[in-house]
Amino acid sequence: MNLDVILTPAELPRLSRQDLRGTSCVVFDVLRATSTFVTALNNGAAAIIPVSEISEALEIKKKCPRVLTAGERHGVKIRTKGKEFDFGNSPREFAPEKVKGRTIVSTTTNGTRALRACARAKMVLAASFLNLNATANFLPRSRCENILLICAGTGDNTALEDVLAAGALCEALAKGKMPMELSDSARVALAAFQQSKRNLARALCESQNARRLLAIPELRDDVKFCLRRDVFNLVARMRGGKITIFRR
Repeated sequence: MNLDVILTPAELPRLSRQDLRGTSCVVFDVLRATSTFVTALNNGAAAIIPVSEISEALEIKKKCPRVLTAGERHGVKIRTKGKEFDFGNSPREFAPEKVKGRTIVSTTTNGTRALRACARAKMVLAASFLNLNATANFLPRSRCENILLICAGTGDNTALEDVLAAGALCEALAKGKMPMELSDSARVALAAFQQSKRNLARALCESQNARRLLAIPELRDDVKFCLRRDVFNLVARMRGGKITIFRR
């Protein structure tokens, strides 16, 4: 099984030219989109619909009024046409009493675009530190020749927290029974994680995204929330444009 990593969102356009029919894509946007999605699903949300643009979210809401809207631009909850979205992009907002049984359409600066970019893959998973081991345990059973980990990043740049999460998943997969052939970029992510894992929280809190969130009083607790490991035993799969809990 081949294991590769996209380290920067600048690499995403190549996915449209790549044959992904035998590939499982795993998208990381640790701070915060994929962390938020797995939290919402754990708390009872029926599905997440990731879209690239605000206009797409509004169109879906217009057609299906019961759908909840969520998302951010530059880290801030979206406000358009004088109205705020139902949620921003903080996982702490998605409490069970607010999301149980509901479908949520979400648009974020990077995470939802990364998910849409790999929609043609055989399998697309949303992952975070929160559900990392569940994702790692599932992937060898996906029966795909290739695993591609995608770091959603920040703007057009690499996001340290996504690279470290991808490296953690590389380590977990490399320890499994399935032989893994790591690309150079996978080895870069793995080396970064192994160098940082003794004091992972410190390394993660020094990332650009973490420092930005820590400087905003109402969002600073998101960092600690998203950096917890393996608190949700679920696999989040995107299929038919919707992310749901994967159940056999």
